[in-house]
Amino acid sequence: MPKLGMGPIRRRQLIDAAIASIHEYGLADTTVARIARKAGVSPGIVHHYFTGKDDLLFETMRQLLADLRADVVARYASARGPFERLNSVINACFGDVQFSPEVVAAWLGLYGTARQSERLQAILTIYHRRLRSNLVSDLRALVPPQEAARIAEGIAAMIDGLWVRYALMGGVDDPLIPRTLTRDYLTAALAQFDNKKKTR
Repeated sequence: MPKLGMGPIRRRQLIDAAIASIHEYGLADTTVARIARKAGVSPGIVHHYFTGKDDLLFETMRQLLADLRADVVARYASARGPFERLNSVINACFGDVQFSPEVVAAWLGLYGTARQSERLQAILTIYHRRLRSNLVSDLRALVPPQEAARIAEGIAAMIDGLWVRYALMGGVDDPLIPRTLTRDYLTAALAQFDNKKKTR
């Protein structure tokens, strides 16, 4: 019988083992047995905490998103004002952890299978809505609502597009590059709005 309080620790251990297995074998060849071996436990332990591979993959995606959200929240603590908060989101999305080989492999594998999984698609939809909501919330302190929505879509597209581009290339030598490109877009979009106001 598992020790009291071991549940969260064991679940995180198995999720980390799933990420490592996806990196080594690819998603299709990641099995419960291989995940258990990575974690140093029996397959029965995996089934004790998860109903099967699909359930474990769903929880793995949830954990990856929770880790990203925790990074954003931590960066918010030192942000002063909406512009710095927007940069906190950008910096977290292009943080070193998001470009680690294991996380890249896990994300690419999970993204690829999300179209065939309603549960994975649902959690990705929640993530995209939350990202957009966070961006719009801070942008509305800088520009009108319609402009905020437009710029938020652009930032989200930059984040997703640049991350996938570098992930498919095997990573990025310096995460500062996509951060800077996305911040440049944000700065240019805000400047364009300011120029419109001056010419009216």
